Amino acid sequence: MSTTGRVRTSGSLNRDGIHVPVMLRLRTREAIAAYIFLAPFLIFFSIFVLRAVFTAMNLSLYDWQILKPKRPFVGLANYRELLGDEVWWIAVKNTIVFTFMTVSGTTVLALSAAIAVTKPIKGHGFFRVLLYMPALLSVGVVGLTWSWLLSTQFGIINYGLSFLGLNPINWLGNAELVLPALVLTTIWWGFGFPMLIFIAGIQGIPEILYEAARIDGAVGRQLFFSITLPLLRPTMLFVTVTGVIAHFQVFGQPFIMTNGGPGRASYTVIFYLYEIAWRAFRMGYGSAVAVALAVIMAFFTIVQFKFIGQQFEY
Repeated sequence: MSTTGRVRTSGSLNRDGIHVPVMLRLRTREAIAAYIFLAPFLIFFSIFVLRAVFTAMNLSLYDWQILKPKRPFVGLANYRELLGDEVWWIAVKNTIVFTFMTVSGTTVLALSAAIAVTKPIKGHGFFRVLLYMPALLSVGVVGLTWSWLLSTQFGIINYGLSFLGLNPINWLGNAELVLPALVLTTIWWGFGFPMLIFIAGIQGIPEILYEAARIDGAVGRQLFFSITLPLLRPTMLFVTVTGVIAHFQVFGQPFIMTNGGPGRASYTVIFYLYEIAWRAFRMGYGSAVAVALAVIMAFFTIVQFKFIGQQFEY
């Protein structure tokens, strides 16, 4: 009995008084259960995402044209060609400008809307639904609708400007205005989901912090800039990172509304990838475009984590 007692009481205790071996077994069981639940997703991710990524990286090393049976190995020749491709750099510039404007505008509008609908006002639930509704539309519906709204002939926006004595503006035919027009369309369409994320983040901030600040005399802007905005940093990081990744892959809006024009003023990287891969049938070069885009998105994501994703404490 004494030997058994020594075995049971041997080993160190953690701060909760639980034997470390017992705790390790509990953690192992929890980890196994977690991996079992994650297994279907991990299998799906491995087959349909990781496999596709490695296949694209491999194809980028070949001069594979889909209508030709041979795939000669060319090494990094596709990437060297990409560096000297003027159209590629135009598409990259347009995509970066579009993404920066869209993410900035979406973040500001979504945060403002979230703050407005979390106030104790009558009908705030209705306004949440109303503001989120555009996010339920498909890119085809959004593109066609805004093409009509921005039309120089029968667009309601130009019709409204006529009451101010202004001439019709060719929003989608002017090289300087086409990207802002696409940005406006995308912000209207996509700010609903970030708004919900910000609402969750705002509701997760302890009310005791606001009460303590009010006791010290803080009001309005002071509460926002000293409490709300700093504590929304993780939420801000999620919204901006997902926004950058999504908008770097913009395709539907320019494809439907402008077809990349006028000229190449709304030509984006994915639009270029589409033309290279599915019109010119250069799958090897198209894969190099896709890999280069992934590297660019990874770079901007790392930058965001560096400047926004800092540790904080309540």
